Amino acid sequence: MAVATISAVTSLPTPPPSQLSFDMASTSKSPLAGMPIDQHVAGLAISAEVPTPQQTRVRYERKLGDSELSYYLPSRANGVNDMYLHLGFKAPEHFTTRARVSTVWAIMRLRHPLLAARVDMQEGVYDDVRFVYYSPSSVDDAILDASENLEYRTQDKDELISSYLNGPRTLSNDRVSYLILSQPSSQLIPSPPRTPTSSTSSSSQDAPSEIEGSYDLLICAAHFLGDGMALHQFAHDFFTLLGGEKTQSELVELLRHEWESRRTADVLPPALEDNLPVTGNKFRRAAVKVEFQKNQDRLIGGQTFSRAAGKPRRTIVPTVAFDEERTRAMLKRCKENGVSISAALFALCNVVWARMASKKELPMMMYSALNLRPYFPVQPPHPSYWFLAVGYFNVILPSFLPSDCDERRIFWHRARQAKAQSAAAAKSKMIKERTQEMAKERGARARQWAGEDDEKERMEQAKAAGVVLPAAAPALAPAQQPKPPAKVNPKPPSQALIGLSLLGNLDGIYKHQSFPAIKMHTLTTGSRQRPGGMLLFGYTFVGKLWISLGYDVNGFGEDAGVFWERLIDAVDEFLG
Repeated sequence: MAVATISAVTSLPTPPPSQLSFDMASTSKSPLAGMPIDQHVAGLAISAEVPTPQQTRVRYERKLGDSELSYYLPSRANGVNDMYLHLGFKAPEHFTTRARVSTVWAIMRLRHPLLAARVDMQEGVYDDVRFVYYSPSSVDDAILDASENLEYRTQDKDELISSYLNGPRTLSNDRVSYLILSQPSSQLIPSPPRTPTSSTSSSSQDAPSEIEGSYDLLICAAHFLGDGMALHQFAHDFFTLLGGEKTQSELVELLRHEWESRRTADVLPPALEDNLPVTGNKFRRAAVKVEFQKNQDRLIGGQTFSRAAGKPRRTIVPTVAFDEERTRAMLKRCKENGVSISAALFALCNVVWARMASKKELPMMMYSALNLRPYFPVQPPHPSYWFLAVGYFNVILPSFLPSDCDERRIFWHRARQAKAQSAAAAKSKMIKERTQEMAKERGARARQWAGEDDEKERMEQAKAAGVVLPAAAPALAPAQQPKPPAKVNPKPPSQALIGLSLLGNLDGIYKHQSFPAIKMHTLTTGSRQRPGGMLLFGYTFVGKLWISLGYDVNGFGEDAGVFWERLIDAVDEFLG
């Protein structure tokens, strides 16, 4: 058999980095992969003597951007920031067969290739980490890949979430996304079903079932792939296919169409920094750095929860949902006072902490995420929405309550202050420049910390193996040690008390009429945390207001639990 030859087409422009690599990749998933073919991919002409394109996987790759690196590098050891989205729903049983779920999952992985990518990193090389994506070699290959990243369980919601947050890491460099479908009512663990293929999937004709089951779906994805908006849009699109009118045969045909249309055109979506290009001369770039640093210097916060140490991390996610009638009343009350429920949540946290704080001299700072997709100058050329597009802003409020003023008036005034600060961040003319500077800073910091963490791990492994470590350089005698410089106008602290993830009205994303046979009733979201992590979530879903607090119960003192209880009480007090 002739060896495939690869030759560049000189008349074509140089392709972008994400398209430069082409691999005749042989994998265990597809025994025919690696066979030469005749096709045109990414500006490269590949010619050979065997005319079967189904037998080869195409490799695409690109470097991670600074923002992606800032999430990837800390995640390597224990999955810090690995996201999850839990959705509880009821559906007829024929909608949740492994064949149907695997086919829909395969379609979504073709449309959003980062979900099916892997991460390649050479040891100690922190500035050249790469996404690598192999396009499926056939429809069967796509279904097999999806099925291998899908698991069926019998755990309930709390068990699913706890095992993901506190157990061994689910994701890895080789598995950056994963689906878990659980039916808690099952009494027996089912035997592993036969791996679906296009033929077996097509032959499953979705015989309508009169039996309705209760299910929990856990969507797992590394944060360096994308953000919360991508996660929720994905869930909507997934359920639209799963609970739609297409039969199993029609879904397989849709998968075939997706595979055929994307085999030579699909590339990895660009990094955040490439989606927000900054123009200007050298003087403007210098001015941007100055403005960014001044903005950072204004971030003053000195309020923190008490910490505990010595116990392993254990994240819990207490969640409260308010019924639809009460939610409507709360939203109406917020509107009457000129704020959104998101601004009100900032004010609730502020008032509750002001009642608890022992030291009130320094203000209270909170941080939140900012959706950057509206600021892209043009829509990305790639159709996938799975990419990072999130920035951060801070809300700073006083940490005391005036004694000569009604607390209800203070609450609504603080809510309007939070609204004004959020709007100022969102409407800043420098938002693109600030995003670029913040990405550079976060990327540099992540690389530095990754090097320190790896060195520490290397030393510990060497010590455990009995390897003699080199002696540290002798310290200077006290008389020879230089005196630390005197601090002139020391910088005030910049510590955030808590982070708020305010997702807004998720019913604007989940068009429930798109999957009428599926009835969603519960949504919980969050991520694996580092020790001492805390994040408050607020959103409306199926007409209800949901508030949840994901935090390391072993990493904080008693005031964290007290804060949560008083926060829910404050909802009753101020929002009714």
